[in-house]
Amino acid sequence: MSEQAVAQRRIERIWTPEARRQSPIHTAAMLLEPGHWDRFDPFLLLAEDWFQSGTFDLHPHRGIETVTYVIEGHLRHYDNKNGSGELGPGDVQWMTAGRGVIHQEDPAPGETVHSLQLWVNLPRSHKMTAPRYQNLLAKDMPVRRVEGGWGRVFSGRSGGIEAPTKNHVPVTMVDIHLDAGARFVQDLPGAYNGFLYILEGRGRFGADAQTGERGQVLWLGPADAPESEIAIEAMEPLHVLLYAGQPLREPVAAYGPFVMNTRAEILQAIDDYQNGRFAD
Repeated sequence: MSEQAVAQRRIERIWTPEARRQSPIHTAAMLLEPGHWDRFDPFLLLAEDWFQSGTFDLHPHRGIETVTYVIEGHLRHYDNKNGSGELGPGDVQWMTAGRGVIHQEDPAPGETVHSLQLWVNLPRSHKMTAPRYQNLLAKDMPVRRVEGGWGRVFSGRSGGIEAPTKNHVPVTMVDIHLDAGARFVQDLPGAYNGFLYILEGRGRFGADAQTGERGQVLWLGPADAPESEIAIEAMEPLHVLLYAGQPLREPVAAYGPFVMNTRAEILQAIDDYQNGRFAD
């Protein structure tokens, strides 16, 4: 990163989502609520789930990517293209639904999986791209080490360490673990929108050293320069996920698992799904 014109990001907003019981086998918290398309761009929603086998049956997607991070348990995946795989704690699956996929996510028998799933919008030019899966196992991803901690880079870059993940939309995702007193500074393009989610511990964040703690979402304020940084300092052992991405600034039409640019495209997605064209 250039030494000149580096903006120090502040924390613009903090909120604490509430987990709600959806069924006897599923509890969920919506960390990024859907519908705030302009504010969260390119992100559509982020859900935290605790669930058992049978919660998510076969279901479709079109026009988005889903980024699933497993916190606890083992999550199996199946789809209509004969794809399958299994994720364990600390692993990520980056699924590009593109023109259409039908899939199922199911915990191993007898397990409760704790996971985060982020929906990333696809630009108009890639809404109908071919589906793609990237199973990003923790053991295979690059790690940036700092004094008293480390960050695993699942997408984008951190301090010169770059993930091999393929992106249709530029996104940075870093899984950060710090001992008490350790500091981690993450570089980001100034145009990116981004946020942090604290899984464990307490820390100070951003240019104003705003305090955040377990279970809170911290939305980053804008940068007034081409390049920016967000500083993270652990007040106690800290586990935090950082997500940031390039806004698309395109119209959003959403209906359930389909996210397109117009209502006509949504109606076409429904028709294609109901008539078996997601198998093409």
